[in-house]
Amino acid sequence: MSKVYINNIQKFMPNDAVTNEEIEDYLGYIGGKKSKAKKVVLRSNGIKSRYYVLEKGTEKALFSNAQITANAIKKLENEKFSLDSVDCLSCGTTTPDQLMPNHTLMVQGELGLTEIETLSASGICLSGINALKYAYYGIKCGDLENVVSTGSEVVSPTLSAKNFKTESDHKAVEQNPGIAFEKDFLRWMLSDGAGAMLLQNKPNEEGLSLKIDWIDILSYAGEMPTCMYSGCEVKGDEVKGFRTFTQEEIMEKSLLTIAQDVKLLNENIIEYTVTKPIEKIAKKRDLKEEEISYFLPHYSSTFFRDKVYEGMKKGGLEVPFEKWFTNLTKCGNTGSASIYIMLEELFNSNKLSKGEKILCYIPESGRFSTSFMMLEVV
Repeated sequence: MSKVYINNIQKFMPNDAVTNEEIEDYLGYIGGKKSKAKKVVLRSNGIKSRYYVLEKGTEKALFSNAQITANAIKKLENEKFSLDSVDCLSCGTTTPDQLMPNHTLMVQGELGLTEIETLSASGICLSGINALKYAYYGIKCGDLENVVSTGSEVVSPTLSAKNFKTESDHKAVEQNPGIAFEKDFLRWMLSDGAGAMLLQNKPNEEGLSLKIDWIDILSYAGEMPTCMYSGCEVKGDEVKGFRTFTQEEIMEKSLLTIAQDVKLLNENIIEYTVTKPIEKIAKKRDLKEEEISYFLPHYSSTFFRDKVYEGMKKGGLEVPFEKWFTNLTKCGNTGSASIYIMLEELFNSNKLSKGEKILCYIPESGRFSTSFMMLEVV
């Protein structure tokens, strides 16, 4: 089996950083009114700035998901690596620009690459790590040598006020407080961005590389209900896809926006994405806190910071806060791209030393899945 190394990490954040005060200048006002949930959610999540593909004041998208992903990938090129040598492109996203063709093919088209293997990983936050694991497997088994893996999100057009116009015109927001919070809630939680990694079967001759020791992914969808969703209506245990509705109903119910069962999330996210999985993985991998130099947790809100710590502790792996690294408050929650964007900053920070180990945590609330990954600086 070949060893697998991350030899370069880059990111692309569209446009300028957007402050909390500017958010509705980009996303617009639902029903022409200021959000009642905005201040509450922002106070809880701790995010100070984020990035949108939208043009300020017009709700017009200046970049597609495929374009920001391609822009991140282009930054991987240097005097030692050309994109012409890529033999596989593996991309993950929650928010492709279209249902068909798949996201990776559109990114490939933006790059003008040909005769390469592709993999498009769907899902929510885990789509980026699923894309990475495919790349990891391909190199590990010896089939591939130069793979680019990505995670990206363009969620702001979905959160734009224009997508709620029909629903707000029908007074559904006022009549159903669940709509007002479960959909409005995510408008202050999510943002846009893309990250790209170059994976190879040999480490960098100069500078540092990150050797992938292992990637573990666990899903609890067999016992947990739907929590975060788009393109469907959820009523209790019943989930109806948008294709079962008329076009008028799709607009009235804003089924193509993103919604979150916040109560279900708060009651289960730590148990099912931290405590239960880390208890199993820590035993499987013989994890010890003293061997971990950095812990990179992808959580959607600083509200969960202490809860993740306690969940890890309960699961048998207590990692002190001085080992934690995140850039959530300045880059926002970019879903499947978040772990790429965190690792990009740390990898290029000149803070890492050979022999250090980095434990990454990536949860997903769709139906409660999670991933832990161990990297070693070489």
